[in-house]
Amino acid sequence: AILAFVSQSLKPRQEANEKAETISQILTAAQFGEKSEWQAKGNAAVLDFYKSNAAEAIVINAAGEKVDDLNVADATIYNVSQLKAQNYNIKGGKDLQLPVYKFSNGISVIPVYGAGLWGPVWGYIAFESDLNTIAGAYFDHESETPGLGGKIKDDPSFRAQFKGKSVDFADAKGIFNIVKGGAPADKANAIDAITGATMTSKGLNEAINIWLGAYESYLTNNAAKQCDGECEGECEGECEGECENHENNTEE
Repeated sequence: AILAFVSQSLKPRQEANEKAETISQILTAAQFGEKSEWQAKGNAAVLDFYKSNAAEAIVINAAGEKVDDLNVADATIYNVSQLKAQNYNIKGGKDLQLPVYKFSNGISVIPVYGAGLWGPVWGYIAFESDLNTIAGAYFDHESETPGLGGKIKDDPSFRAQFKGKSVDFADAKGIFNIVKGGAPADKANAIDAITGATMTSKGLNEAINIWLGAYESYLTNNAAKQCDGECEGECEGECEGECENHENNTEE
């Protein structure tokens, strides 16, 4: 009875720590500082920053349609257990309820979840406003080998490779590729795998591709239309205004 009471009394603190940990990973992916910096600032600072900088957090279905909101004022997010449940739904073809975290600077963050060599791996990929260019990423794991597979979390240089890369839904080899032996220099949707961690790299790569596939409709349907420098061709939506400004400046 005493142990049960202690366990129950500690539960709120554990849940608060888990929420702050998850949000700090999301913020790191979105390039709002490093994970270690958020950890040093404490839970309250993490939650306050998220509430102040998240424009909205939504839940989408397989068609990329918004089906619900996540309360930003309460810092409501999906925890790892919820990502695991959605991973089963993705693989089983069941109804999806996938989170998207959208920030006031135009960056959107989506999660990924899968299996590494020894256990679950998960993380977050941040996109620029075009929803194609990767702004950053952060990954975590339950039990990958330190110094090898554990580098998906511990090695900043691995995560840094994602920045500036893009996704390609038409690439038969994969929407995004983590390549053993090194990615081709001209491959925009590929990075180098971790040396000596083939299975972890493969597992993370599979997780990324499965989850990007689940988000494909959302990412492609909501991608910002961009005008080229000369504003050639048709301009629609947000891009139309950019073209009008360009034309006005040219006339002047």
